[in-house]
Amino acid sequence: MNASLAIYPESRADRDTWIIERRGERNILDASQPYAFFVEEECSKSGELVPVATIFLTNRECPWRCLMCDLWKNTLTETVQAGAIPRQIGFALERLPMARQVKLYNSGSFFDPHAIPLDDYPRIADRVAPFERVIVESHPGLVANNCFRFKDLLNGQLEVAMGLETVHPQTLDRLNKGMTLEQFAAAAGRLRQHHIDLRVFILVKPPFLSEDEALTWAERSLDFAFDCGASAVSLIPTRGGNGAMEELTATGDFEPPGLKTLEAATAYGLSLGRGRVFADLWEVAATQPLNACNRRRIERLQAMNRSQIPIAEVTGDVCGAGY
Repeated sequence: MNASLAIYPESRADRDTWIIERRGERNILDASQPYAFFVEEECSKSGELVPVATIFLTNRECPWRCLMCDLWKNTLTETVQAGAIPRQIGFALERLPMARQVKLYNSGSFFDPHAIPLDDYPRIADRVAPFERVIVESHPGLVANNCFRFKDLLNGQLEVAMGLETVHPQTLDRLNKGMTLEQFAAAAGRLRQHHIDLRVFILVKPPFLSEDEALTWAERSLDFAFDCGASAVSLIPTRGGNGAMEELTATGDFEPPGLKTLEAATAYGLSLGRGRVFADLWEVAATQPLNACNRRRIERLQAMNRSQIPIAEVTGDVCGAGY
């Protein structure tokens, strides 16, 4: 057994404690404002590039304690007061250029009433009424009546992003997500029944997997996501920064994926022709050496994100060590 697995608890409650004990400090946030917001371009279901207003809401932390998660750094310890979330959305939209779609990401589950007060749903719907698509995130366990109620309030199409992470059964369990593949598929089925689109988050090279295993399991996870009806998949290079992941790095059980693995997984997903595939390049420069090779890889990934075409890999001795 690896050293980390010898000390990594077996029960969910013990894992929660183990993960929390290794945390650092939260960032200081203002509950009257989102902690970040910007407009980005994303390839839509129709194949055109559309502007998307992305708003990171300030709210209470998610109740799940996932091993790889660092999103808690930008959360509160208490539920925000009624009206705070609509005001946050208004604060961002007043300062952003026009967009056609909006992402309301809250570092957890939008349908968790301790994060987004239920009484705020009508006012949130009013704030996002001009948008043709509203994208939120949720744990599969919370895809239920609150989700369907919010969908009925919207003018635009609702899309729910769910973290599948990986279909590797042992690794999924060790991530402490509190979810099985069967539960994920059932939640995806409920979304389909209510005509809600599905976006899926997949981790590229989660802890406990080697680089070679990482690509294999990313590909299998893409297959599973599209089998569940996903219209879009975001491939997220697993990163450190939450304390627990640093301990796994020290024991040799985690290292961020190479860009070549992310490239190969993205190209594979696009080659399926079953839906959009995006390589998440958020902070990727901070985890990779920015040599000539990696700059070319990032450019290729950006191009594939925009075109949704599996662009051929650049070959040749670009950085002095082969590409």
